[in-house]
Amino acid sequence: MLTKEKRAFLQEGTVIPAHPLALTAKLDVDEEKQRNLTHYYINSGVGGIAVGVHTTQFEIRDPRFNLYETVLRFAAEEIADAGLNRPFIKVAGICGPTAQALQEAELAIKYDYDLALLSLGGLNDWTDDQLITHVKAVAARIPVIGFYLQPAVGGRLLSYHFWEQFAQIDGVEAIKVASFNRYQTLDVVRAVCTSPRSEDIALYTGNDDNIVADLLTPYKFLIDGTWKEKRFVGGLLGHWAVWTETAVKLHQQIKHCIANQYQGVEDLLRLGVQVTDMNAALFDVSHNFKGSIAGIHEVLRRNGLMEGIWCLSPKEILSPGQLEELDRVIAAYPHLSGAQPSY
Repeated sequence: MLTKEKRAFLQEGTVIPAHPLALTAKLDVDEEKQRNLTHYYINSGVGGIAVGVHTTQFEIRDPRFNLYETVLRFAAEEIADAGLNRPFIKVAGICGPTAQALQEAELAIKYDYDLALLSLGGLNDWTDDQLITHVKAVAARIPVIGFYLQPAVGGRLLSYHFWEQFAQIDGVEAIKVASFNRYQTLDVVRAVCTSPRSEDIALYTGNDDNIVADLLTPYKFLIDGTWKEKRFVGGLLGHWAVWTETAVKLHQQIKHCIANQYQGVEDLLRLGVQVTDMNAALFDVSHNFKGSIAGIHEVLRRNGLMEGIWCLSPKEILSPGQLEELDRVIAAYPHLSGAQPSY
């Protein structure tokens, strides 16, 4: 349940990593490692986790594996057992046509998830009006984080008019923008600024290629004679599934910089370039993101958080040269990669 305290925390901004899937060589879920991953994120100081999202692998919904409810349950149980005395936001990834999305929403509610990250992937032939009706149906059951997935990895172009309608839906609490395109990002932020609910919607970056700059940048628009400003207050990112302790520290540095009139902003922008370089290796940009999940698994394997880099899809593997690129960025930026896991 998204309590008043958690809603305020979401609005303030936090670090929400996308939770990976730990498997055995037989492609069974590795329950011990899966639960330990949740503890790793909690102990790294994140403000929440997102489960059942792309990083968790969409194949968990395949009847051959049937792991969607399992991963939601494991994470929920570990968060409850941690006995946290601070806000912690549980996000469930939800996708598919309306009937499927509502079934997944019921499972998220069953395990007391606070929000649904609602993917519109696979609905590319739907009209804007059909998509808006779909979002309203899900938001009537569970609070929603909207998700603008970049066209470069299977998403679709969504118009300014779509986001204008989207930002007026009751139950939309945040929007994650993963457009990897400044023009498309502007569409979303400007549409939110025009909405009567603009103060109610938090913006979270999903632009893994521009994390630091996104979090530092104020977006300001003249709306009906009044200047309205929005910022990306946090991130919901696959990149933050690794090197998570340093991500939390970096987010705190950014918030401190903004609060202190941008003192130290040049140092943060330099760090931002380094983060982007690391992301290029992690997400296998040179091969159109084909090794993104395997790259995350490889870093977690090196830190003892996974036994191997196995994925449910045989296509999810490291690309040629990706290991060498990971070696390079890990060695080049120890201040960003040197955090040791703790659980």
